[in-house]
Amino acid sequence: MQRHPEEGEVSVAATDREDRLAALDAERVDHRFKGLPPDAEGLTVAELAAERRNLFTGGFTTPVLALSAESLDHNLALLETYAERHGLAFAPHGKTSMAPQLFARQIERGAWGITLAVPHQVRVARAFGVERIFLANELVDAAALRWVAGELERDPAFRFVCYVDSVRGVELMDEALRGGCARRVDVVVELAAGEGARTGVRTEAECARVADAVAGTDTLRLVGVAGYEGEVPSADPERVRAYLARLVSLAADFDEAGRFGTLGVDEIVLSAGGSAWFDSVADVFASVPELSLPVLKLLRSGAYVSHDDGHYRKLTPFNRVPSEGALQPAFRLWAQVVSRPSPEQAFINAGKRDAAYDLDLPEAQVVRDARTGEVRDASGISVTGLSDQHGWLRTEPGVSLAVGDWVGVGLSHPCTVFDKWELIPLAERDGTVTSYIRTLF
Repeated sequence: MQRHPEEGEVSVAATDREDRLAALDAERVDHRFKGLPPDAEGLTVAELAAERRNLFTGGFTTPVLALSAESLDHNLALLETYAERHGLAFAPHGKTSMAPQLFARQIERGAWGITLAVPHQVRVARAFGVERIFLANELVDAAALRWVAGELERDPAFRFVCYVDSVRGVELMDEALRGGCARRVDVVVELAAGEGARTGVRTEAECARVADAVAGTDTLRLVGVAGYEGEVPSADPERVRAYLARLVSLAADFDEAGRFGTLGVDEIVLSAGGSAWFDSVADVFASVPELSLPVLKLLRSGAYVSHDDGHYRKLTPFNRVPSEGALQPAFRLWAQVVSRPSPEQAFINAGKRDAAYDLDLPEAQVVRDARTGEVRDASGISVTGLSDQHGWLRTEPGVSLAVGDWVGVGLSHPCTVFDKWELIPLAERDGTVTSYIRTLF
């Protein structure tokens, strides 16, 4: 029998959330954290934050990645407002940052919960009190499933939902969960975005067979359908909307067949929405027909929290609907010119170990003069390549750039930026560092 939390019941995980977050600030600053001031060795992160050091004059070493406090606040508020305006629930993808402090801020700004991709990430989120987790992936690992069952048994307020996309996967889940927990594990059938897409069931007929397999277990409960429109082959607005319409139709067909009307299901989960097509998700999900239960329309965009200066700057739906607002790139990587071998060539001390390079090269944006402290536009300077610890710069004739100058570069693809930095300064516009974001990859 499915057990639901009683009114007033407090999540076990929530009781120690603040203590766990505070423990991050109690960590000692040492050699693990690149870019931080050497003379801060031995201070706690909280003590260093209290000093409000300046990123440029406070002893930070290059390369150092910083997050803009103002842009972060802006982005958190913008997606909260967007979701409210379009009647969407929001479970931002936590794999982007793997930063519990950002998870907490996202939930404070209206997020339903956090989306994750693999069991380790779920464990991190649970360790920091996240009560609602949407695993946007199949889960057939027996050890991980038994751990999930233990969390559900331990904490009546914990809500966990994951994908299924095969009868075999359902069988493996059932085998691992038998006898482990009185609560069933909630699952959604994942509909693939087409041939050549990643995971997901390829046809509606096979979706029904997977749903039948779920119904035949005593360990799982079907609560909805989901998918990822970012995998639509040759994606364009028409193809994306057609796929999302299939997803809506699948939910309606399942509901008409009575697949959600048992085992205490009180809402139907309908989920999609990466960071490139959430405008289409909002439009198509607005036309969901009336079903037998309320529908939780769950958006999962994750890259919005930092945005970027490349991939998502080009792809964000806000380019198509500027009246909705605009995200702001929050990352800037600061590196120092260490070599100027010719008038056309310079090298900075940041490379593949520091900057994402899987989608686009970094973009030179500003230069901070080492002698005067003046910050100017980086016109005429481009990043042409990355070595492990060097960035290759090409400079146009007449561009002033000297050894010792700091170059601020914008980065593309937040998912492969965050994972290179364990402790990231959060800096205000004038360079004052107010706090530090801990990542746990």
